[in-house]
Amino acid sequence: MNLGIVLLSATVNLNGHLPPLQDWQGKSVGLMQEQGPLTTDFELSKGLESPDYAKTMAFIDRLVAANPTQFKALTIGRSDAGRDIKMLVASEANQFSPAMIKNNNKPTLLIQAGIHAGEIDGKDAMFMLLRDIATGKRRDILNKVNLLFIPVLNVDGHERRSAYNRINQRGPALMGYRTNGLNLNLNRDYTKLDTPGVRAIMQVVNQYQPAMYLDLHVTDGADYQYDITYGFNPSFASESPAVAKVLEQHFTPMIDEKLREQGHEPGPLVFVMDKRDFKKGLAGWVASPRFSNGWADIKALPSILLENHSLKPYKQRVLGTYVFVDGVIDALAEHQQALAKAVETEQHFVPGELVVERSYAEKPDPIAFKGIAYKRFESALSGQMEAKYLGEPKLYEQLPVYWQKVEKRKVKVPNAFYIPPAYTHTVDKLKLHGITVEQLNTDVLADDLVQLAIKSYKFADTPFEGRFRVSAEFEQQAVPPTLNLSGWYRVSTQQAGGELATHLLHPSAPDSLFAWGDFPGVFQRTEYVENYALEPFARKMLKDNPAMALAFDKKISEDKAFANDPKARMEWLYQRTPYYDQAYLKYPILMSFKEK
Repeated sequence: MNLGIVLLSATVNLNGHLPPLQDWQGKSVGLMQEQGPLTTDFELSKGLESPDYAKTMAFIDRLVAANPTQFKALTIGRSDAGRDIKMLVASEANQFSPAMIKNNNKPTLLIQAGIHAGEIDGKDAMFMLLRDIATGKRRDILNKVNLLFIPVLNVDGHERRSAYNRINQRGPALMGYRTNGLNLNLNRDYTKLDTPGVRAIMQVVNQYQPAMYLDLHVTDGADYQYDITYGFNPSFASESPAVAKVLEQHFTPMIDEKLREQGHEPGPLVFVMDKRDFKKGLAGWVASPRFSNGWADIKALPSILLENHSLKPYKQRVLGTYVFVDGVIDALAEHQQALAKAVETEQHFVPGELVVERSYAEKPDPIAFKGIAYKRFESALSGQMEAKYLGEPKLYEQLPVYWQKVEKRKVKVPNAFYIPPAYTHTVDKLKLHGITVEQLNTDVLADDLVQLAIKSYKFADTPFEGRFRVSAEFEQQAVPPTLNLSGWYRVSTQQAGGELATHLLHPSAPDSLFAWGDFPGVFQRTEYVENYALEPFARKMLKDNPAMALAFDKKISEDKAFANDPKARMEWLYQRTPYYDQAYLKYPILMSFKEK
């Protein structure tokens, strides 16, 4: 029996619960080959399968063996389960080292697939494109750019293969899992850096300094006509608006044109406000720095997030990814100077205030949108109205889009942060992010530094991405000018990574290291007091400080719960003694708002 027929039958049966398909036969089908050198597993399966880890690594070796002067495979990290995370470097004439790549007068494109290993379209698309380079069919590509390609970032999730990992996705026949072996989502890890895969990305970016970064995904959500959707933080909400404008004005038109020429339907990267009632409108998402594209936006690293439509067949999505990447390569080669100039502009600009949290605007921006007709019905299972997509094209001429335009929270950007010597793990993370850190090796006294004291806080009830996140309210306190900062670490915000440093180190930022729980020690006390020692000391303290004594008496008279709680009364007094832990509920990283 023909294996392709068996797999096709299985796929049809598995997808019987999904909405009807529209017929598609794009010109990009001609990119596939049925036989010959370096035919991919995807092609051999007629566009139904994606190879496992062993076959994926073997294909990388075959590519390098076929063209060793233009391809080199590197191990950039190891997963928690000990699997190699591989990257293929593609460049002309044995130019593989970071120094050679940075100095060969061509832009470098970093392409990453499989950060969510069930969304593996990018691996198979890039294997076809790289094969075409290796066999001479696409000699033009390496004349334009250098390529860094990571076929699978989440290698452990890749091997949790099943036909049942994504209920709303058409293929491949077996696909990997969203999270890694520790159940962590790598595309929520771009600030905290808990996963080997994302730490490897940081090292690659630091070493090779790519001109552009692509992250290849498959989307969730509603049904619509677009098979290839992609985007980036729009210029009106970007922390690197000059970069976003170049992408909007020069990249998007070229990519869209190439996709349409090959029979694909490109669309905007938007989500649905109400998945049970599509016509209520779309959600215009602005990525925060926990995500690859949000992190890159703040870092002024031009980045595009591809989200193929999960309801389209696997073959169609993979071929669309090939064409999309080809379009990005053309745009990068043609507009590299404009993009580089925008990057330089953004890296030299640090705002006085930084938006760290956004919310959706109340007023939408209507757009024409190629949707799919649906009907609503009362579900006996859910007990509410649900949506059923009918497979028929429907044009929404004025579909509302609600962008995250509202600046919900801003923080003032300090001139510098000061990190105590004990927090070397924080310093190591900053360096991995590509942020410059200076250690103060001479006697330096604190000058106009401030510290944030925690007024109230709340830890999350359940873990998120392996962390118990914490939110807090702060009050600002002056730091004694006698504090000696010798051995401390200074992080200036007046650097290319200044905005990213602020997101990481300002504790009010939702994606700060503080919010992710990197500073648990400040929430605990380890020295306490005995009342036999405190009571006589406090009595003398109140006698010597009439104002404090008046405040104590006033609190007793006005707060009955306090008056009737001996423990609370003694705690109030203990907090005002010089014996009280001065580091308790104090954010340890200091800030300076004085320009040096």
